[in-house]
Amino acid sequence: MQVFDNKKILITGGTGSWGNEITKQLLEKYNPQEIIIYSRNEFMQVQMERRFANNKLKFVIGDVVDSLTLDTAMKGVDYVFHLAALKHVPVCENNPWQSINTNIIGTQNIVRAAINNKIKLVVDCSSDKACAPVNMYGLCKAIGEKLIIHANREVSETKFVCTRAGNVIGTQGSIVPFFIDLIKKGEDIPITDFQMTRYYITLDEAIALLLKATEHCFGGEIFIPKMPACRIVDLAEVLIEELNGKNKLKEVGIRPGEKLHECLISQHESKHTVVFDDNYYVILPEQDINNLKIKYQGFKKFEKDSYMSNDELMNKKEIKRKLIEGGFI
Repeated sequence: MQVFDNKKILITGGTGSWGNEITKQLLEKYNPQEIIIYSRNEFMQVQMERRFANNKLKFVIGDVVDSLTLDTAMKGVDYVFHLAALKHVPVCENNPWQSINTNIIGTQNIVRAAINNKIKLVVDCSSDKACAPVNMYGLCKAIGEKLIIHANREVSETKFVCTRAGNVIGTQGSIVPFFIDLIKKGEDIPITDFQMTRYYITLDEAIALLLKATEHCFGGEIFIPKMPACRIVDLAEVLIEELNGKNKLKEVGIRPGEKLHECLISQHESKHTVVFDDNYYVILPEQDINNLKIKYQGFKKFEKDSYMSNDELMNKKEIKRKLIEGGFI
């Protein structure tokens, strides 16, 4: 993909797991002029700067809520990957205004700054929790998706596209490193519900989603990967077995705002979804943006009523393979 050659790229939330990985891949596979890491965590920026030691990286301390700093950071930028979010469900439930501030107002600030600076493309990273949302995080990300998609109607110079995915194995604060830590300590593993299912992909697969959307979008789509899913209890049991643990599983009850099963394509969205290729789906907007209905008219229609995490589950051998791919066992 030559699209990034000699181009300036800004990554919001760039010091997180996704930001570190996409930075790594951009430097290894492409020839960007500059990558701007925009985040509010000074310590993580210092760590990342030392890790990469690359003069193509520029670090800017800033919050997506700070529209002035964000607008200044985008000057001369070609591509924006919007990864910044307040994303833990219990945190957002307990701090609803902060979720609104970061995940909605912050996203609208991205839109305004991108339009002001005539950015070529903004790629937004959304979540399965934005699909038929029941919690504060999901509600805010759903509105964020709407803002990103609608932005395509405001200008023609800048394209905006969304990506939507489930959990990425091993990202900061996620369940796999949490379980591994408990297993090593010999403590019980808390499972909210033994029937709970979640989508899981590796970090490499997550970045492939962002790059796929970058390369193929017209602006206005939501790109979704075909994601494997599993029961959380099966994931925990595989980790215990592979790490030679003796831990017991303890059912603790679903937390406020938590779903038993996640959804990537809702029943309503299924009517506007096409099969992009063997690995991806694309949700088209109901309003005709950028003539997408014509551009995608040759694609096969999505034939299911919805896309749920309990539709097709990985067995334990497949879970083990996915953990090995992610480098956790």
